Amino acid sequence: MKINELLKQSRKIWGKQKLSVSQVIIRMGKVFGDICRWERNAKKDKIKHTDDELKKELGNIIFSTIRWCDDLGYDPEECIRYAIDCQKKFKK
Repeated sequence: MKINELLKQSRKIWGKQKLSVSQVIIRMGKVFGDICRWERNAKKDKIKHTDDELKKELGNIIFSTIRWCDDLGYDPEECIRYAIDCQKKFKK
C-alpha cells in the first residue's frame, strides 16, 4: 500500500471534510485510550484483548493519521520523512 492510495481510500470513507487540530486530538485520544485500556487489561475488558484488537487499533492510528495530516494541510509523506529523520537523530 502506498500513502497516496491510503489517503484516497480514507477520503472515500470519510469524505472531503477537513478536521481541525482540536478535532484530530479528540479522535487520536479515542484510539490512544483504546490502546491504554488494552494494556490496562481490566477484567471487564479481557474479552476484547486479542492480538486482532491491538492490530486494529494500531492500524487505526496509521490509517487515520494519514488523513489527519492531509486535513491539516500537510503532505503525509513529508510528515513521515520528518519523523524518520527525527528518530534517526534521536537514536544517535
